Amino acid sequence: MNTPKQSQKRTKIIYWIFTLWMALGMVSTAIVQLMKSKDELLNFTNLGYPSYLMTIIGIWKILGVIAILIPKRLLLKEWAYAGFFFVMSGAVISHLIVGDTAGRTFPAVLLLVLVIISWYFRPADRKITIID
Repeated sequence: MNTPKQSQKRTKIIYWIFTLWMALGMVSTAIVQLMKSKDELLNFTNLGYPSYLMTIIGIWKILGVIAILIPKRLLLKEWAYAGFFFVMSGAVISHLIVGDTAGRTFPAVLLLVLVIISWYFRPADRKITIID
């Protein structure tokens, strides 16, 4: 049987594993987008998006990772999680609409799942608490 302290420790470990994995995924994809790699450019244009959107999304991903990793700034963290959710769910939907293979859709699905798990398991000191 887990004590509350053990449960908090387990939750914090899960949070950091998934958050760091998500951060690594977001930063690495942001770098690829900012460098406008040939494959990523092809991916964006295949989805019907203009190439300049890669720069915007790349910058926002890096800023979002910073917001999530720094201490405090709880409202900013919530906005970053929301932004990641919208970008990654939009990517999944875009891939599905154009009929991309599972191989091209999987990275977006993985990042979306990592965002959701990181948000769900965030410790109490990283959550906004609303008092009635």
